[in-house]
Amino acid sequence: MRNLLSAADLSAEEVFSILDLAEEMSEVQARPIKKLPALRGRTVVNLFFEDSTRTRSSFELAGKWLSADVINVSAKGSSVSKGESLRDTVLTIAAMGVDAMVIRHSASGAPAQAAAWTQIPVLNAGDGTHEHPTQALLDAFAIRRHLRRSDPEAEIAGKKIAIVGDLTHSRVARSGVSLLRTLGAEIVLVAPPTLMPSGVGTWPVSLSTDLDEVLGEVDVAMMLRVQRERMSGGYFPTPREYTVGYGLTRDRLAKLKPGAAICHPGPMNRGLEISADAADAASSLVLEQVAAGVAVRMSVLYHLLGGEEDQ
Repeated sequence: MRNLLSAADLSAEEVFSILDLAEEMSEVQARPIKKLPALRGRTVVNLFFEDSTRTRSSFELAGKWLSADVINVSAKGSSVSKGESLRDTVLTIAAMGVDAMVIRHSASGAPAQAAAWTQIPVLNAGDGTHEHPTQALLDAFAIRRHLRRSDPEAEIAGKKIAIVGDLTHSRVARSGVSLLRTLGAEIVLVAPPTLMPSGVGTWPVSLSTDLDEVLGEVDVAMMLRVQRERMSGGYFPTPREYTVGYGLTRDRLAKLKPGAAICHPGPMNRGLEISADAADAASSLVLEQVAAGVAVRMSVLYHLLGGEEDQ
């Protein structure tokens, strides 16, 4: 694996390899001393042009727990704030001799463009409304773990997963559909017509505008954040009406079939797309997804920078 720019770039074999190694990496999180020597001497730069808590922190922990040197660069504290272009920033950092670059950017395609400018591995940590491949991987990791609590051999293949909410602006949805379909899941997208992405009819999914009709059939309900910062208005009348139609409320919890899991990539708008009862329910995987993010990103970094000599 040269770069990780899109979930569509991963074969099922590669996904399973990443998830299986992440299972081993997750054991590090329970240790008193959370260190492996796998990437000692390597340098990873986290180049974030958008605000982030979960993704940036977990990439930093992942690198440090693998003994890599990790440098965080944000747009506000870099020469970008002085007018430097993305190309010059990427080439400047690459010229310093770093081994990998993790990029989060508001422009779709920015990490792919960076990968074309440099020879070092580039990881897409979220680009505009395009993709967020490591989020899809950690979601799959958390879902598979949930399934294996009742069946140690369970896989995601054949399971029905609903992705609900602001699909138009969601890079999580796009990566999730691609990766979960690669693993054999059945996907149903649920949203008001105004939040269905352009061209969604060609995606390998089923579509619904009725959340209540779908909830009782799914093994996983993945709620998406309503990205109000990307909206100019007109997508739904009021927040209250959105919650009534598409929020995972206390009443809707009872409609989930026994054993169905609740996911949310975060940050959550409690009371809008998900109620506090749902977010904190026993079947909620929200915090497990956060924990999975470190293990999965450790696995991804090792797949990109590790090798037979390190083993």
